[in-house]
Amino acid sequence: MQDMTDTPNRGLTRHIPLIVIAAVAVIGSLTLGDYLTFETLRANREALLAFRDDNLIGLAAGFVAAYVTIVAFSLPGAAVASVTGGFLFGLAAGTALNVTSATIGACAIFLAARWGLGATLSARLEASEGTVKRLKEGLRENEISVLFLLRLVPAVPFFVANLLPALVGVKFRNFLLTTALGIIPGAIVFTSIGVGLGEVFDRGETPDLSLLWEPHILGPILGLCALAALPILIKAVRGKKEI
Repeated sequence: MQDMTDTPNRGLTRHIPLIVIAAVAVIGSLTLGDYLTFETLRANREALLAFRDDNLIGLAAGFVAAYVTIVAFSLPGAAVASVTGGFLFGLAAGTALNVTSATIGACAIFLAARWGLGATLSARLEASEGTVKRLKEGLRENEISVLFLLRLVPAVPFFVANLLPALVGVKFRNFLLTTALGIIPGAIVFTSIGVGLGEVFDRGETPDLSLLWEPHILGPILGLCALAALPILIKAVRGKKEI
């Protein structure tokens, strides 16, 4: 006969991955902020370049592992890591490594959140009525468009775009697709900054990440946002006409 007293324990166990991530995120924000910086990269510049020349595959593997860890645990330094990818590996390879690493890390935190708290919230949303139910149905109908918007809108923090979809029960395959494709524009911008990082260091300067907000960069990204939102607007207009 099954012991029903272990059911609450199993329920608590589901939350362990997200609890661990939250704890590491808090500890990391308090202890790693002074290390995952451009100054650290500047200080270790020659050693990293020498190691890259001797062991490119090993450095790429180490870079991916570090970047995945940063994203999965929401640690500080994701922007520095993206720029570092361009600095060490160039625009094409750097962008590929940045996108791959960020996608893997995002999927890890998504799955951890969905397995625990996300499962509980999703069940409650499914059982809800009224406005909450309508919002849930609207999200389900426009899931891919909404997920693309979360990735493309620069004002949405990356960790929010990782956690929020898990908490409302979106499909993992849609999350994976929109993450892998939606972060490409931003990844190209940050990686391109890294490509010229050596010259910036030679001048004794610090990289200017405000480039993302320049009109010639922000304009195309906002255009992609409008494109992602278009299906939602079309469905809304059709719905009003049917009424």
